[in-house]
Amino acid sequence: MQAVRGATLEIRRGEAVALIGESGSGKTTLGLALLRLLTRTARVSRGRARFRIGDGRTLELFSLGGSDLRRFRWQECAMVFQAALNSLNPVLKVRDHFIETARAHGRKDDRQTSERARELLRMVQLDGERVLSSYPHELSGGMRQRVSIALSLLLEPQLIILDEPTTALDILTQRAIIDVIRSLRQRLNFTMMFISHDLSLAAELADRVATMYAGELVEVGKVRDVFYTPKHPYTVGLLNAVPPIAGEEFTPLTAIPGSPPDLLAMPSGCSFHPRCPYATELCVRQAPPLFAVGNGHQAACFHWERVTRRLDVWEGAVR
Repeated sequence: MQAVRGATLEIRRGEAVALIGESGSGKTTLGLALLRLLTRTARVSRGRARFRIGDGRTLELFSLGGSDLRRFRWQECAMVFQAALNSLNPVLKVRDHFIETARAHGRKDDRQTSERARELLRMVQLDGERVLSSYPHELSGGMRQRVSIALSLLLEPQLIILDEPTTALDILTQRAIIDVIRSLRQRLNFTMMFISHDLSLAAELADRVATMYAGELVEVGKVRDVFYTPKHPYTVGLLNAVPPIAGEEFTPLTAIPGSPPDLLAMPSGCSFHPRCPYATELCVRQAPPLFAVGNGHQAACFHWERVTRRLDVWEGAVR
């Protein structure tokens, strides 16, 4: 089974890219693969991932090992995991999480680490001294999420991968986390890959967006281009399923017909064709490449010129 295949994506320094798509589309797997954190039952069978570090050298991530791989993780690239609320060790105080992370990467000055931790916790709008002396269970879900974000920034990595950072949080706490992420990017200018199925968060935090479906990137472009003039039917389906913002004229929500494909029995040709209102025999026979559909905008659809957000197009789709 191939959880991710044919994912070609470039993230520029200082940029924020959002990966969007339904659950099971391969977003988290792609992030874990970059950090070489896949489970033992998974492996990268082919492909390459390159990362340019501060001194200008380019690392081949899938070839790294030993100390080079350890240095890459957390010093060059860090990840805030989807289960961040449960990723903190319950028997360690927050201070110990920061100190152990620093020690694992050769930074032995615990006092300096604690001061840096206090500074980062202040950046995420927490009382540094009180939180450092607390156990994870003494913090709310939103506070633990902010601690995880601060911990990911401890060693000043160039790239932060945020996997569903607002999952399981109430709407007000989600708003606070979004504000924290935006403020941190402005202050620290790190590069970010933001994984989410919430399109409103992607629109608010990202410079570019990449849509994933069944392990493939099917559309990539600037947020404004992809959300205002989407050129892949799957992206259109996602957008049409989002409730309109207050003040807009009411439009009925339209679900994407069918279900995501079984990765053990993928359809021929385009993986989206069984659910697509534009599908033709060409789509059944052949998988489309990423076509250039605009300035920096790509879509994997043979019929991208016909794609529209009109709801009546979807009424005749196979259900």
